[in-house]
Amino acid sequence: EQNLGVIYVLNTGYAFDAKYSSLIIKLKTLFARMDSQEKSKVEDQEKSKVEDQEKVPLNIDTIKELWSQTYNREGKPDWSHIFKYYDKDIVFQDTIQRIEGLDDFIAMCNRLTKRTKQLKMEILAIAQKDNVIMFDWVMTMMFKKYPNTPMYGATKLVLSEDGLIKEQRDYYDLWGDIFNNIPRFGKMYRRFLIKKFG
Repeated sequence: EQNLGVIYVLNTGYAFDAKYSSLIIKLKTLFARMDSQEKSKVEDQEKSKVEDQEKVPLNIDTIKELWSQTYNREGKPDWSHIFKYYDKDIVFQDTIQRIEGLDDFIAMCNRLTKRTKQLKMEILAIAQKDNVIMFDWVMTMMFKKYPNTPMYGATKLVLSEDGLIKEQRDYYDLWGDIFNNIPRFGKMYRRFLIKKFG
């Protein structure tokens, strides 16, 4: 009589020859992994629903509220509360760089967080027409090795059909505002600009 070996019985009640045991174990592991992935997918969907419910429509009032929260009680910048309002294909551009995609935009914000000791922003004026929002601001930054530096600028936001920010363009005089805080050099810089371009 052929030796069938040890018989394994699964939760389903079916019996299998021992030679199939490794295959059965692999299948059980695969099904467990699939269940885990499906559970994770459902959790992500639920999380996304909660985030969507927590979102507020972007307009003049909500922009002022959200942007004023870019620093915590210690003054260190934190943009995490507004990332959910950006389109995954966001195009950001300012005086020194152009960034495409939400991941790269978040990475840029995180770099600035590490470099600055303190950041405060005050919106001076804001206006909206259709899906375009523009506002003037003054941002005060304190870097780890340098004194407070006020910087004046403006931001243009373009909203998508879903109400997310798909374009952001920041305008500011980076070097002019920084040079103003350097004794003697600031005046020299201004005289040079007036002479060459004024």
